[in-house]
Amino acid sequence: MELLKEIRKPVEQDLARYNEMFAESLTSDNALLNVALEHLLQRKGKQMRPLLVMLAARGGSNNEGLLDDKVLHAAIAFELLHTASLVHDDIVDESDRRRGQKSVNNLLDNKAAVLVGDFLLSKAIEHAVACGNFRVVELISNVGVMLSDGELLQLANIDSQEIEESRYYDVIRKKTASLFSACAEAGASLTSDNEGYIYTMKRFGMLLGICFQLRDDIFDYDNTQDVGKPTGNDMKEGKLTLPVIFASRKNAFVQELALKVRRFEASVEEIEHLVQLTIHEGGVLYAEAAMTDFSHMASGLLDEVGEREIAKTLQLYLDFVSQRKL
Repeated sequence: MELLKEIRKPVEQDLARYNEMFAESLTSDNALLNVALEHLLQRKGKQMRPLLVMLAARGGSNNEGLLDDKVLHAAIAFELLHTASLVHDDIVDESDRRRGQKSVNNLLDNKAAVLVGDFLLSKAIEHAVACGNFRVVELISNVGVMLSDGELLQLANIDSQEIEESRYYDVIRKKTASLFSACAEAGASLTSDNEGYIYTMKRFGMLLGICFQLRDDIFDYDNTQDVGKPTGNDMKEGKLTLPVIFASRKNAFVQELALKVRRFEASVEEIEHLVQLTIHEGGVLYAEAAMTDFSHMASGLLDEVGEREIAKTLQLYLDFVSQRKL
């Protein structure tokens, strides 16, 4: 976590103010809602998306003082949107755990969880409006559409007999990378009028988000105790990620098992066997190479960031995403 401390340094004071404002957002007079909100507050995570908003804002500003509140409102808006999407995803996937803790649908029930997700989404819009910037409101709206589209595309893939890499990338661009891209674009646009810098941050966020998801998918094949995700978890949810997509092109039996996974017909033993076959066929190495390629593309964009200290911090952020263990 030393790397994460270095990444937070340029926005340490801003992050403290963000945490206060975020906690204030997750309060309600409704007792049942408060149970869920307090549960979510305990699971604040590494705050990667709010950090990206703030760092992109720092990169577009010559002001060394505290960031304007509008940047913090944007950071909160995107984190609330992300949290709402996770709550809804857990309902769709019928997941009872999220990073080792109870999911909201497990804590309460599906009906209540849907409404909690709706509350978070509404609060996200509220904070986007508080930025006083139409571009941020538009970005929040667009990302909401992309997240839903990505989830529906993933559901539609269940009935497909094709295992295509292009579809995989389409899903992760919409479900993961679009949010990182919007965070970086929003932060940059709130402190800079330089459209070149704003576009660079938008593109950097997209490539960063792809790296983030590739790393997360690679975790599914790691059975060490260091990783905060059970081995084969994606497959248990019927999801086929890049390692197994690559392996299925090389091995007909892998493809057969993969299609059983997608149809939720595979046994636990078959999933375990498929994980091992995927590793043996070089699927994990292929995904790691793809992540390295995207990381290099993202890194190259940082040459265009004028604030060199922020560029260095964004490089550390990219390194952390590529090296993280959970």
